[in-house]
Amino acid sequence: MGARKRLAAEKRKEANKNLYVARLQDNPTSPRKMRIMADVIRGKDVDYAMSVLKYSRREAAQKLLKLLKSAVANWQVKNEGVRLEDAQLYVKSVVVDGGRMLKRIRTAPRGMAHRIRKRSNHVTIIIDDKNLVNNNTETQNAE
Repeated sequence: MGARKRLAAEKRKEANKNLYVARLQDNPTSPRKMRIMADVIRGKDVDYAMSVLKYSRREAAQKLLKLLKSAVANWQVKNEGVRLEDAQLYVKSVVVDGGRMLKRIRTAPRGMAHRIRKRSNHVTIIIDDKNLVNNNTETQNAE
């Protein structure tokens, strides 16, 4: 590996140390249905988002709740000395991308066939701490 690539990889790795991410791949729900619940929790506090997802009736809400808990667990792994109650965690971003599509055929009248598209999606949740964001901006402003 060349020096340029190695330096870029180290820089990228250093930037990702402060990101707390959880990903769900090939979720067998259409992206449109998942985006409805993703829009509800985007930018909200983690406690509020968990309570909204817990009491929602949608199937996508249960999967997002599990994913959000995973992101919080990833935050706890990287911040062992900090209590979860002291941190002000919020959902920084939720991205729902289309996954692979299973294509099936259903019989139709007059000897025809209709295509059925069974969609799936990929979800990425990034959470952040409001305290850390404020501290970083204050130190940058002081310089």
